[in-house]
Amino acid sequence: MASALSHAAAALAIGAYFRRTSVPRKALLAGMALAIVPDLDALGYWMGVPYGSLFGHRGLTHSLAFAVAGGPTAAWIWCRSGSRGGNCAILGFYFALVLLSHGLLDAPTNGGEGVAFFSPFSSQRYFFPFRPIQVSPIGIGVFNARGLDILLSELRWVLLPAAALAAAGILLRRGARAGTGAA
Repeated sequence: MASALSHAAAALAIGAYFRRTSVPRKALLAGMALAIVPDLDALGYWMGVPYGSLFGHRGLTHSLAFAVAGGPTAAWIWCRSGSRGGNCAILGFYFALVLLSHGLLDAPTNGGEGVAFFSPFSSQRYFFPFRPIQVSPIGIGVFNARGLDILLSELRWVLLPAAALAAAGILLRRGARAGTGAA
């Protein structure tokens, strides 16, 4: 899997394309946390859940169905919990993209058994043909000899591209505001 740091960076990069009136800064923080939620399925290792099962690691919580259902659900919870701001429909779309990004970042890693993108309809696991990202161990095992290799891999293949995508999103938003005269 890609590390929590990479998943959170992807959420920020995606959020850079949305207006702050639709996806406020606090929602970006929620998106960063939500981007890590699919890896809660890793707790199944310690509870005896087989890797390849529906609830195993990279199973249902990494699927398209989970993203499509989870994004709007998270937005509904966000919008019902008080005056946090944002556009609920756009937040649902943003949160769905964030959840979707999780599996998309795990599929180009060089470890594990693949991502069940079509769960619960299929248990088939997939990787992308190009798998340059060093897999991060489950748990806090990144603080070992392999940790630097993992960090450098994610820096090259996730963090720097995410920063570039975020910068492009910010520039596009600023350009759109300048073109419409909006502040």
